[in-house]
Amino acid sequence: MRLPILAALAGALVLAAAPALAADACDALAAKVIRITGASLAGREGPFAVFRAQDAERMSLDCRAPARITIASRDREPPRAYFTLVGLAARALTGTDVPGAEVLALNLHQDSLLADAPQRGGTARALMLCETGPRTDGLRDDLTVCRVAPRAGVSRIRRAG
Repeated sequence: MRLPILAALAGALVLAAAPALAADACDALAAKVIRITGASLAGREGPFAVFRAQDAERMSLDCRAPARITIASRDREPPRAYFTLVGLAARALTGTDVPGAEVLALNLHQDSLLADAPQRGGTARALMLCETGPRTDGLRDDLTVCRVAPRAGVSRIRRAG
């Protein structure tokens, strides 16, 4: 009789700890984004973190799996520093090469301007979607938006060797 009660208690403790572990993981990822991009934390609620960054109007992190970062600019053709920030954010989230992610963001943005439609692409570790406005959603004042997510099936943990 004691063993089932102990097993149930242990299961309840694990379930109670799950939100705390998720919050800790999101805190760690937000800290990594801050360290790599130079942004500052503007707010955090649940699985979402919002940052202030010099080269973007908005920058947010959604820690729900798969984690993703959204970087937005009010400019239809943002300065090069915006794309550098996208590359740094991609590095923080996925460990990808900053120059490669920066060039990908620039190319997707240019393709989006030409096609007047969102454009998708990726690197070995990151997937990216960039689009140009006008928009009708919650980011309607932002004319350029790039979203970065990890490529499925790619671990951020480096293997020895």
